[in-house]
Amino acid sequence: MSGAKRFLITGGAGFIGSAVVRHLAATTDHHVAVVDKLTYAGNMASLAPVAGRANFRFYRDDIRDLDRMRAVIGDVEPDVVMHLAAESHVDRSIDGPAAFIDTNVVGTLVLLQAAADYWRRLDSRRQAQFRFHHISTDEVFGSLKHGDAPFTEQSRYDPSSPYAASKAASDHLVRAWHRTHGLPVIISNCTNNFGPYQFPEKLIPLTILNCLEGKPLPVYGTGANARNWLYVDDHVRALLAAAERGQPGETYLVGGDNNPSNLDVVRAICRAVAGGDEGRTRALHGLITFVADRPGHDVRYDIDARRTRAELGWRPQESFESALDKTVAWYMANRDWWAPIRDRVYRGERLGAGMSRAS
Repeated sequence: MSGAKRFLITGGAGFIGSAVVRHLAATTDHHVAVVDKLTYAGNMASLAPVAGRANFRFYRDDIRDLDRMRAVIGDVEPDVVMHLAAESHVDRSIDGPAAFIDTNVVGTLVLLQAAADYWRRLDSRRQAQFRFHHISTDEVFGSLKHGDAPFTEQSRYDPSSPYAASKAASDHLVRAWHRTHGLPVIISNCTNNFGPYQFPEKLIPLTILNCLEGKPLPVYGTGANARNWLYVDDHVRALLAAAERGQPGETYLVGGDNNPSNLDVVRAICRAVAGGDEGRTRALHGLITFVADRPGHDVRYDIDARRTRAELGWRPQESFESALDKTVAWYMANRDWWAPIRDRVYRGERLGAGMSRAS
């Protein structure tokens, strides 16, 4: 990306957002501002590696507050707004859907209003360079059957969960602001991310930690539900490629070269944690417990990212296996990051029993 730019990252203290921020602030000359409400999944410890850098700023604010979003955007004067702030946990959306509509739909509406107001005031050169990049999910497309062709940019929206429905609604709002107001928007729909700094309720980190602590490894149903997995640092590279080379109004699908079942993922984690020790791997496999399936559990997600790779010149640098090894090693070496979260959030809650939360 030529020349230093100003990025505003919403949800920048979350899992994917903090990975974007760490990369931009530590390895580029770009200026990076984060706005995050610091709800349960936001963690300033994820930004600690770059918190003292001169090109980093943080705003603790709620994206649903129009006045504050106008003030923050006016203060930052961004070239790119990268919108990652979202409630993103499927099971939480089933238990409490209102928060997902409030944050994912209303919050996106507010940001679009604030960004459009700011964009209209820019000169023609900066208007042409500005991008509002909305990061979404493949879950908006619903469920594939085993053997179905992967999702493409032309797949129809068919969300199954309240979370997926809220993200689908926000995608439609973003497209409407492009078509109605001319706001230069980009949408990217990604597959399941994993890697360092992921909140420990998600399938991969939770399974790693339960392996380390000898707790049960519950798997929904038969474990046949399949997902496409994307290492978070590969996703970061795709997002920056879209910000640099993506065309306004376009959608880009981002995913890895894999589609394992949830049971295969859990077994692979057991092998990685065991470090090649077959006896320990078998012992960890013995912790796998099949539990009642989640309501409306999508059978399979997979995407065809060939267009994104061709147009943006991006492809994953990590295989699922190499990325999983790196992820396991990070959690084993960074107990100081995850232990306080696990102790604070899970003590006395149902996840404390080790329920696996695969999306």
